[in-house]
Amino acid sequence: MVATPIGNLEDMTFRAVRILKEVDLVAAEDTRHSRKLLTHFGISRPLTSYYDHNQNLKGNYLLERLQGGESVALISDAGTPCISDPGYQLVRDAVAAGITVVPVPGPSAAICALSAAGLPTDSFVFAGFLPNRSGKRREKLASLAGEQRVMVFYESPNRLLATLTDMLELFGPRETVVARELTKIYEEFIRGSLPSVISNLDGRQIKGEVVILVAPDDAPGAPPVTAVPELLRRCLEEGLSLKDAVKRVALETGQQRSAVYDEALRLKGVE
Repeated sequence: MVATPIGNLEDMTFRAVRILKEVDLVAAEDTRHSRKLLTHFGISRPLTSYYDHNQNLKGNYLLERLQGGESVALISDAGTPCISDPGYQLVRDAVAAGITVVPVPGPSAAICALSAAGLPTDSFVFAGFLPNRSGKRREKLASLAGEQRVMVFYESPNRLLATLTDMLELFGPRETVVARELTKIYEEFIRGSLPSVISNLDGRQIKGEVVILVAPDDAPGAPPVTAVPELLRRCLEEGLSLKDAVKRVALETGQQRSAVYDEALRLKGVE
C-alpha cells in the first residue's frame, strides 16, 4: 500500500520510489494519471487499473497474481490508499488468503490539514466525503452535531459553500478551517467561525480538493445549536439590543457568547 504525493512531487518518499521500481505490478486508481507519476520518477513497471467500479473483478485478478508469488503495489490518484479511496476489500481478502500487506506511509490530505489547522489534534474523527445529495448530507451532519472531537471532511469545490452552510445550521458558528490546494503553489488555509469562513469564500471560484476541519462541540448537553438563530430572531423581534439578545441566548443555550455574537451578526447582515 504505497502513498503518493497529493500535489507536490517532492513529497514522494525514497522508499515509495524504490518499492514501485521493484514490484511486479502496480495497481492504480487511474492508470493515465499514475503513468505520469511513474514516468517522472523513472519507474517502468506494468500498470493495471483498480478503482471503485472494477475492484471486485480486478481484486480477484490481483489476488491470483499475489498467490502466484508476485508482488503488487496499490496506489491511489493521490495520498494514502484506502483513505476515502478503494482498497480495503483487497487488503481484507489478501490478509484472509495469508498474504502479507505492507504499508508504505506518506502523504495524506487529512493529516496534512490537521497538522497546520491550529485545532486540537489529540483526538479527531475522519468523516471522509459527505453524501452528494443535500438531504443525505444534512442527515449525516446532524448525526455528528454532538461530536466531541475535531471533525475532518473531504469535499469537492463545487459543493463547498452548500456544505458549509449546512454545517452552520446544524453545528452553529463553530471554529472551522478550510484547507485547499494542499502542498501546491496556491495552498491556502481559511480559518475562523463558520460564518466568517463562508463570508470569505462567498463569490470566490474555488479549485482543487478541499479539506474541512470543524472544532468539537464545546457545550455538551446544551440545547441544539440549530435553536440559536431562531432564539436570536425572537429576542431581536422583542426589541432587545444586539448585546442583550446575545447575552440571553448564550445563557439559554449554553453556547459561547462569542459564537452567538457571530451568529447574530450573520442574521443582521441577512436582514
